[in-house]
Amino acid sequence: MVSISVWTGCASIGPPEPPSLELPKPPSDLRATRKGEKVVLSWSLPSRTTDRQSVRYLGKTEICRSLGAALKKCEPVVGSVPPPANFERQKKTETKKVSETFTDTLSANIERESPMSSAVYAVEVQNAAGRAAGISDQVKVPLVPTLPPFPQFGAQAQAAGVLVTWQCPHDTEKIKDLQYLFRIYRRSDSSKQFAKIAEVPATDCAETMVQKDGDGVRSFLDQTFEWEETYFYRGTVVSAIEIPGKPAVEVEGDDTPEVKVFAHDIFPPAIPSGLQAVFSGFGQAPFVDLIWNPVTDPDVEGYNIYRHETGGEPEKLNSEPVQAPAFRDTRVLPGKTYFYSVSAVDQRGNESARSSEASEKVP
Repeated sequence: MVSISVWTGCASIGPPEPPSLELPKPPSDLRATRKGEKVVLSWSLPSRTTDRQSVRYLGKTEICRSLGAALKKCEPVVGSVPPPANFERQKKTETKKVSETFTDTLSANIERESPMSSAVYAVEVQNAAGRAAGISDQVKVPLVPTLPPFPQFGAQAQAAGVLVTWQCPHDTEKIKDLQYLFRIYRRSDSSKQFAKIAEVPATDCAETMVQKDGDGVRSFLDQTFEWEETYFYRGTVVSAIEIPGKPAVEVEGDDTPEVKVFAHDIFPPAIPSGLQAVFSGFGQAPFVDLIWNPVTDPDVEGYNIYRHETGGEPEKLNSEPVQAPAFRDTRVLPGKTYFYSVSAVDQRGNESARSSEASEKVP
């Protein structure tokens, strides 16, 4: 008979831990941006529960909004976002946090009732059973009324620059301490980002319209571009509140349609003026000195000099544009009368009309 001995041992076991409630930790990075009547909220979905466990299952996220007062709990609810179907995979594969967004639409009634107040937003992330640990941090969004984009927005290349135009409405609502600006943006064809290039006061748009531009038409001349490039322009009406002792508040309205402009320079510089011709040469080789007023166009490359005799056709005297507003003609003969004119040439070869003639007789 064989005797078999069995040894058993027992491990040290601590007190049992209660099961996790699977309550997602409330987000702490809620952000809000407003454009017109749209408020876009964004936040990071929690990856940990309140008891420091990894979140395994998410439920929906409810969005709550209060008018003026801080939120103590998530009500009233203005919308909800379902949990992402691939949250678990995203959490494992992405190095950044998993983000979520929601767009809330403000009604015109809200803006009229509380134009100087704010909407307070928070979100509440629930677990799969519909329970939550509380609301997120809260953000404020001003309820300043915004205007629709000004109509008939356009842009056209001209000799002086790109002229941006729009129609000025005659029924702009006036609210105490509220001012309106028209903000103009531009981007090049090679960029996706618009840059602000101008702000034009628009509070009393109809009353302060430039009469020479027509009935209610306003304009801005853009001179900060490069010729032979393609640009896109858009505009938006900005509602601005400035109350003494408080930070300024600005809210942009919706954008105008984009307008595409190819800044093709087919515009010649201004015509030179003030041309004078003076003979010199007593006791030396004869010559005629020409001087004129410089053309101030920023893209002027130089000048062309033309000369003819009585009954003849003008001929250009220079092979390259003359840089300075002066020229010495040494190819003159005694007893001849010469007639001179000058034109301006820009960097793209556009040439102006010729100036008024100046004449001089060589003795």
